[in-house]
Amino acid sequence: MRYLVRDRIFGIGEDYWIEDETGRNVYLVDGKALRMRETFEIKDREGRVLITLRKKVLSLRDTMAIERDDQVIATIRRKRLSLLRNHYRVELVDGTELDVSGKILDREFAVEYDGELLAEISRRRLTVRDTYAVNVLREDADAALLIAIAVCVIRLAERERED
Repeated sequence: MRYLVRDRIFGIGEDYWIEDETGRNVYLVDGKALRMRETFEIKDREGRVLITLRKKVLSLRDTMAIERDDQVIATIRRKRLSLLRNHYRVELVDGTELDVSGKILDREFAVEYDGELLAEISRRRLTVRDTYAVNVLREDADAALLIAIAVCVIRLAERERED
């Protein structure tokens, strides 16, 4: 399944829809403006919060937490040694680790688990400006979680570039 994400979703306080490959609104990204720390919510079409993304305040490296039902389900941070490409590690609460690598700022990267490709993020072959695609490759994959991972990694890479 392919989802189209607008790059402007990082505007705090602004809301943006993520569309499926048919152009139907599937997820709403809601940037929370009046929070002490950077927070986004990913909601379904009915307005139910599926996933919350929060920047961790007290951490040595920029870190974001992904929450579902007010419980942290994953933590994302940049890998320490990554010379040529951007590498991020996603640590799920069950101990599973996902690897995110590629050209994050160019929106050309992949999410893998133990060498298996779960999702590809790309803006190639898209005619819509400021948009990238999240191609979820496994039917049994949690699409909302993979989209949240893409949003978090891009935000962390942009913050690193700003610093």
